[in-house]
Amino acid sequence: MDAGARGEQRGTWVDTADIRKAVLETIASIAPETDPQHIRCDRPLRRQVDLDSMDWLNVLAGVQQRLSIAIADADAGRLTTVDEIVACLASRQAQPFEPPQPAAAGELPASRHMIGTTAVTLRPIRPDDLPLEADFVRRLSAETRYQRFLVTVNELSDRKLHYFTEVDQVRHVALVAAVERDGRPAIVGVARYIVAPAGDGCEFAVAVDDSWQGTGLAGILMNALIGVARARGLATMEGTVLATNTRMLKFTRQLGFSRQRHPEDRETVRVVRRL
Repeated sequence: MDAGARGEQRGTWVDTADIRKAVLETIASIAPETDPQHIRCDRPLRRQVDLDSMDWLNVLAGVQQRLSIAIADADAGRLTTVDEIVACLASRQAQPFEPPQPAAAGELPASRHMIGTTAVTLRPIRPDDLPLEADFVRRLSAETRYQRFLVTVNELSDRKLHYFTEVDQVRHVALVAAVERDGRPAIVGVARYIVAPAGDGCEFAVAVDDSWQGTGLAGILMNALIGVARARGLATMEGTVLATNTRMLKFTRQLGFSRQRHPEDRETVRVVRRL
């Protein structure tokens, strides 16, 4: 019986080796280019594997669901290595993980906005938006891509594109701003959040086409995203911003976010807002 099958049975004790196997398998499912055998379990995972903040939340959520063991939000914030994740899961086996329930159909309706003379539609992202999402990221300037993903990328892998467009709109909520460009639909902005492991907060990310920056579109997207998070009963929204991205830091301050210096990373700033 594998770790996942054991975890699904309430009251069944999962040994440390099976927990470690499940953690490494979860990492490989989220970052398939990674060879789990080369991961040093005693060293910070995100220094070894290309995981952005949302990928990291998905690792934690994935192992909880795979093993049916809950990780407290206070614990999640201090976990950095595979060994720490394994030890935390092993110590909390009596705490069952309860995944979020599906949202009611139609809970995220589309809305229409006029920005200048252009009609912009805000709506939930769909799986068939994959080519539009790929084109959106490809059109971003190198600087904007770096500020969004915190790494240098030219375009998204197929895995990332599926991850960004095939969302459940419950644990992973994503909204797009779509327009008509040369007679064809185009995405010009995306805002999304991932629910934290404890289920009471979320991590957000937002990106806007360079030609649409300064138009107010980012504010429309973020206010809509905050509204969804608040309506879903989430208590906090957080994000990671490059310390040099003064424009984004000012923008989040205007939205009511406060700043927290990252204790281990001077290049980034945590922004936090109560909902």
